[in-house]
Amino acid sequence: MPPRFTTSDVRRYYDRQTSGFVALGQGAGAIHRAVWGPGVAEREQAFHFVDDRIAQLILSNRVRHIIDLGCGVGGSLCYLAGRAPIRGTGVTLSPVQADLASQRVSALGLSDRVSIVEGDYGALPPTYAIESFVHAPDPRAFFTESSRILEPGGLLAICDDVNHAPRSGEASRAIDQFRRGWHINSLLEPEALAALARETGFTHESTLDLTSWLEINRPRDRAIAAFLTLFGWLPLERTRFAHIAGGRALQECLRQGWIRYELNVFRRL
Repeated sequence: MPPRFTTSDVRRYYDRQTSGFVALGQGAGAIHRAVWGPGVAEREQAFHFVDDRIAQLILSNRVRHIIDLGCGVGGSLCYLAGRAPIRGTGVTLSPVQADLASQRVSALGLSDRVSIVEGDYGALPPTYAIESFVHAPDPRAFFTESSRILEPGGLLAICDDVNHAPRSGEASRAIDQFRRGWHINSLLEPEALAALARETGFTHESTLDLTSWLEINRPRDRAIAAFLTLFGWLPLERTRFAHIAGGRALQECLRQGWIRYELNVFRRL
């Protein structure tokens, strides 16, 4: 059985790791992955590639209120609020992230339109989730709550990892290490994701596979891989550095095609 992480486990994980994630974000205000898609020429654009796809959805569907589920330090939400006439609510389990996000909102002069809430995003009205769905302890509850709260025609966009792995020993071991290192609960296969959406009142609108535009096998990644090869006996899973081993496993899964990084859009029926 894959590991299961409670809401408290995930909260502690982000409270402990956020400062490091922000330091590695290189000034873009995002703690998710850079996507070097078509038209991207510099790193800050890469960090906002997914945000720009969501901005297109907001504008084309005349969305007026968005909820960022797992908003991190507010980088994506503030970016979107600067590009569309919307009101926004960011939700994070982590008090550390909530404080940093609130500071960002205030510094950017967005306090009249953007607010940050510390709480469980499973009980609030969602619009999009970037790299937070996989932490959900109960993916069915996530979709059910989304369906209950969203009006007919409302959009739910989920940008996250999707399981495309064969049931082989090598793939299973790598995915298990990723799960443990990054506190992953809901790494679903595409069929399971689509089924949950249908069963809870959504229709699938689109899937954009972003995997080929990710940065894989960077010099930093190769250095980490070399370190883990030399010192793989260290019990990293029981230390604050477990996410390093998890990140290395994710890199291998992405390279092998066992995991794909996708933007899936669903519409409430």
